[in-house]
Amino acid sequence: MVQMFADWYKRKFSDPHAVTLAVILIGAFMFIYFFSHLLMPVFVAIAIAFLLDLPANQLMKVGFSRTGAVTTVVSGFIGFSLLALLGLMPVMWQQSSNLLQEVPQMITHGQSYLLTLPEKYPEFVQAEQIETLINLVKEKLLDWGQIVLKASLNSISDIVALMIYLILVPLMVFFFLKDKEELMAGFVVFLPKERRMASQVGREMNQQIMNYIRGKVIEILIIGAVSTVTFIFLGLEYAVLLGVLVGLSVLVPYVGATIVTFPVLLVALFQWGASAQFGYVMIAYAIIQALDGNLLVPILFSEAVNLHPVTIIIAVILFGGLWGFWGVFFAIPLATLVKAVINAWSTSQQESIGESR
Repeated sequence: MVQMFADWYKRKFSDPHAVTLAVILIGAFMFIYFFSHLLMPVFVAIAIAFLLDLPANQLMKVGFSRTGAVTTVVSGFIGFSLLALLGLMPVMWQQSSNLLQEVPQMITHGQSYLLTLPEKYPEFVQAEQIETLINLVKEKLLDWGQIVLKASLNSISDIVALMIYLILVPLMVFFFLKDKEELMAGFVVFLPKERRMASQVGREMNQQIMNYIRGKVIEILIIGAVSTVTFIFLGLEYAVLLGVLVGLSVLVPYVGATIVTFPVLLVALFQWGASAQFGYVMIAYAIIQALDGNLLVPILFSEAVNLHPVTIIIAVILFGGLWGFWGVFFAIPLATLVKAVINAWSTSQQESIGESR
């Protein structure tokens, strides 16, 4: 057993470049794991900087200086974000409040309907089963109410954190873009010279992450806008709120679409019942999801994602459990990172074997 482990160690870590890559990955993982809650504004700024790097480079090609291009792009991003927030937030807040006010009425109607099932289908549904289900739903609603109350009590600290984000994040984005080369050069100084594999993985992941972030933002905007317009056209209540939820659901592949289906279905069902209008809404929603998965995603992520759906779901569960929202958001790039590391390691081993022959 000891000899087998020793042979495995020699095969995998005989190359100093492989050791450097392993040390960098372990150090980065430990640093992010223990300090992610403190450095979250930095990670948000890095993600936005990846998003804005391409338009800044395009402006530089047409004659802008680096500082001028970065200033223009960051100012445009801030302006667009403020317009979106000021335009969407009041509507979403109003619709959320109205929906919460109607929840008790929805629960009462749902409970009344469930209590009629034992009379209609006595061979399939028992009254005891319905009562158990109703009690379970009530318990869950109480738990969710306590969570909402706790969140509201912590709203002051959340507002302070939001103010920090609104001030610090744009400043960091500006300097990350403006001084990109200097910052990268300063970081590389601390790395060992034997970093061929680490450089290979870094170049691959840099392109992957840029493609992924840009593609994901575009996907959110397209799906959110199309869903909102479709729901408004069909007369669905809370169309803006549900449209935004559908857009944000693409952050979590497969799982997000499944979860957001329930509020869309329930709102349409309580608004129209089992009618033709309800069917139109669900068909339109299904078409949007099908076009997203079969047309939009392949176009946006053809170069960024080449992973099996099971791998993506496992990555979402694993990295989401480790780092919450941002772990879910970066689950696919992180899974791609693991794949890139495996490929680099395999390539290094094959080269070593070829050289030995």
